[in-house]
Amino acid sequence: MKTFVALCLLSVVAVTLARPDHYTDRYDNVNLDEILDNHRVLVPYIKCILDQGKCAPDAKELKEHIREALETECSKCTNAQKNGTRRVIQHLINHEPEYWQELGDKYDPERKYTVKYEKELREIKA
Repeated sequence: MKTFVALCLLSVVAVTLARPDHYTDRYDNVNLDEILDNHRVLVPYIKCILDQGKCAPDAKELKEHIREALETECSKCTNAQKNGTRRVIQHLINHEPEYWQELGDKYDPERKYTVKYEKELREIKA
């Protein structure tokens, strides 16, 4: 009985300490340059998010929240996640347009949210 009470108490503490108003910051230190600069590393992340491949733990976490983050302008994101999201989206728009299109088709088929990023982050080609 004491063990059960202790487990219940620990569960309540864990839930209380969790930040439901923010996504986990567990992956905030992922090296985005290492991923974005290496197509062989980047593609599995994209395939995971598109439900076309296996998911690394950080990609799985992203996939669980991508639609909500897109719709709420990343309101539950940490500052690192907001900055990282902008960098990744900018890279996809400018260097992986086919994948950007596929991701948009899946997570924003009406283009309510992605168009904002495209206007803001597309690099002007000279």
